[in-house]
Amino acid sequence: MKIKPLFDRLLVEIKQKNEPTKVGSLILPETNQDKPLIGKIVALGNGIMADNSQVQMQVKLNDTILFNKYAGSEFKDNGKTYVLLRQSEILAIINE
Repeated sequence: MKIKPLFDRLLVEIKQKNEPTKVGSLILPETNQDKPLIGKIVALGNGIMADNSQVQMQVKLNDTILFNKYAGSEFKDNGKTYVLLRQSEILAIINE
């Protein structure tokens, strides 16, 4: 995929859950499962201009991040799920 996010946006590949979610002895279908909140940055913009100076991105490629459940715009490509976020929608960088 050749997507170049603009300004303070970044493209995140969502980490998928491998096993079905269980509640007690019931297995929840995929449509009832919560959206994963963790992903890996695969592309990012150059930052934004503020007061005549460039505000640099605080994250870098391949960082694993935690983001808000309803943040960004989600889409699929070649069986992988991606979300396009603004830098301000990132809650934390996860150090593994």
